[in-house]
Order: sequence, then C-alpha cells, then structure tokens
Amino acid sequence: MERFAGKVAVVTGGGGGIGEGYARAFAREGANVVVADINADGAQQVADDINSAAGGKALAVATDVSDEQATLDLAATAIEHFGGVDVLINNAGLYRGMEHHTLLNIPISYWNKFFDISLTGALLCSRAVVSSMAERGGGSIINQSSTGAWMGAGAYGTAKLAVHSLTHSLARELGPLGIRVNAIAPGPTDTAATRELPGDIVNQLLATMPIGRLGTVDDHAEAALFLASDAASWITGVILNVDGGQLMRP
Repeated sequence: MERFAGKVAVVTGGGGGIGEGYARAFAREGANVVVADINADGAQQVADDINSAAGGKALAVATDVSDEQATLDLAATAIEHFGGVDVLINNAGLYRGMEHHTLLNIPISYWNKFFDISLTGALLCSRAVVSSMAERGGGSIINQSSTGAWMGAGAYGTAKLAVHSLTHSLARELGPLGIRVNAIAPGPTDTAATRELPGDIVNQLLATMPIGRLGTVDDHAEAALFLASDAASWITGVILNVDGGQLMRP
C-alpha cells in the first residue's frame, strides 16, 4: 500500500543516517520527497537514488536549517515543485563527528550550535511549512529527539530535551489547524555515526537493553510512517521512544 500517494514529505538531514531512512521510506509509500541537508552532495545522492526507483519522485535542496531564509526557501521550493507540504520531519541535528565537552568547558559558540540546529532549526522549518499544511487541510510534523534527552548527555541531550517542549507547544498551537506534532526519540542505532563510537561503549549500552541489538533506520522509519499516517490521526504531542527498551518512562 502507498499510504502517502499524492502527499509531499520534507525531510531535513535527509542526506544520510536515519534521515536518509525516513526519505526512502516515505518515497516507497508513494510520497514526493524533498531531501534537505546542509550536505548538498549527500542530499543529491539520496534524491537520485529515489528517482531511479520505479515511481520515485524526490528533490534535493541544500539547506542550513539554522538560517531562517534558507528554511523559507526550502518551503517555497517544495511548494513550487510538488504543490505543498503534508509532512515535515525535523531530523537535522549535530551528532556525527560532534565534539565532546563537559558543560563547564564547552565553548558557548558550540553550545549554541546544538540549539541552533536541533531546536531553532526545527522551529524555523515548522513555521515555514505551516501555512501550506493548513491550506491542504492539515499535516504532520515529526521532530527528532534522542534517548540522550533523559540521560544527562551534555549539550546534545539538553538540546534534545528542549525539542520535547517545542513539540508539546507546537502540538497545542497547531492542533486547531489540523496539524499534529510528535517526536521520535531513537536509541542506539546502526548508522555511520554510531559505528564511529568505541565498541565497548556500544556493548555496554546493549547489555542494559531488553532488546539487545542496535536499532536500524527502518525501525525509526516505520515509526515515522505511523505517526504521519491517518492511523495516528488522534495522536499529537507524543514523544515516542524507539529504543529497544533502553529507557522505560512512567
């Protein structure tokens, strides 16, 4: 079944990792996909692969989500090429290759970078597409969090926890427009970024998890497809852990 035939999905950070999985999954389900990434080459490769598949339609847009004009241009491009926006996945974030600092010694410019991308970027992209979603009768926004939001994970975790508040606030504001806003909090996932971590760290994490394996990009993509679908039409303001039981919240 093509649950998103005729729909338009914008995926930020879609040029690799989990974001690439989101882009490919929505394309497989019939959506026209806008692959947005600051890495223009990565975005183009994903879009080219989607377009080479039978029936796939994708467009790559080089986008810095922390730049307001860039997010407005992204929305305008999606509308120009595909007629509007129905789904937005705010997946762009700072993870692969990130520097590790304590909160007492992190340069404030680097602290700000986490929030500029994960938090402000998600807000800017959401604001850019809201009018199109409303005109089309509603839509779905999915923000990318992390289990690190609850684990005292420095600037990264603090920015992701702020994404939860953004998700709740946007869900309240946009619900009357027919726009649902949820978030996915991935646990340890088999991506290029995770493969760069020391093996003992990964093994320590897996040893504490009821489902003791790394997640896959498809695990997260299936969750996103559900949250964006009509099957979740009465779900908004939810932070959905997709983490093999790494964290069990009351």
